[in-house]
Amino acid sequence: MEWRESYLDAVLVPLSLLLPILYHGWLWHKVRFQPHGTTIGINSSGRRLWVLAIMKDNDKKSVLAVQTMRNAIMGSTLMATTSILLCSGLAAVISSTYSIKKPLNDTVFGAHGEFMLSLKYVTLLLIFLFSFICYSLSIRFINQVNFLINTPCTASADASLHLVTPDYICDLLEKSFALNTVGNRLFYAALPLLLWIFGPVLVFLCSVTMLPILYHLDIVSGENKRGFGSKVEKMDEV
Repeated sequence: MEWRESYLDAVLVPLSLLLPILYHGWLWHKVRFQPHGTTIGINSSGRRLWVLAIMKDNDKKSVLAVQTMRNAIMGSTLMATTSILLCSGLAAVISSTYSIKKPLNDTVFGAHGEFMLSLKYVTLLLIFLFSFICYSLSIRFINQVNFLINTPCTASADASLHLVTPDYICDLLEKSFALNTVGNRLFYAALPLLLWIFGPVLVFLCSVTMLPILYHLDIVSGENKRGFGSKVEKMDEV
C-alpha cells in the first residue's frame, strides 16, 4: 500500500532532478570546449576584456570599477538574503506542529506520510542552504577583486605587486561569477521542488518546462557568436 501511494514520487521526482543534471552536464561540456557558443563563455571573455581595460587606464576608470563591483555585490547579497530567509521559513515550518504542514489527501497525488512531507521540506532547506553558501563565497571573491583591481600596474621594488597580475584578478572574478551561477542554478532547481508539496506531477511538468527556457538563455545563436568572435579578434590585434 505504501508503494502504491509513493510510486509517483519515486519515479517522477528523480526524473525531474536527472533532466536538469544531464542538461547542466552538457552545458558544462559546451562551455569547456565551445565557450563562445554560450552566454556563460561570452560573458567570461567580456569580463576578462573589462578587467584588462580597467587596469590599463586605472587612473580614469577606478571609480567605474568600484561602482560595477558594488552593483555585482548588491545582486549577490539580495539573492543570499532571499535564500537564508527561505531557509529560516522552512526551518520554522519543519519545527512547527501546525496543520498547514499536512497536504490535503484528496487533492494531492503521491505520498502524504509524515516521512515524505519531512523529506520535501528538508530537501528544499538543503538546496536553499547550499545556494546561500555559493552566494556568500561569490561575495567574498568579488570583494577581493574590488580591492585588487585598483592596484597600480607600475614597476615597483615590492615583489608582492608582481603577484597581483591581471590574470590573477580575472581568475578571482571568474570564481566569483561561477559561484554566483551555481547559486542561481540551485535556486532555480528549488522552484520545481517547491511544487513537490502539492505532488510529484507538478515537479515533473515544471522541470520539463524550465529546460527549453534555460537552453534559450544559455545558448547563443550563430550570428551573435560570429559577431562577438570578430570583436575579440580585433581586441587581440590591438
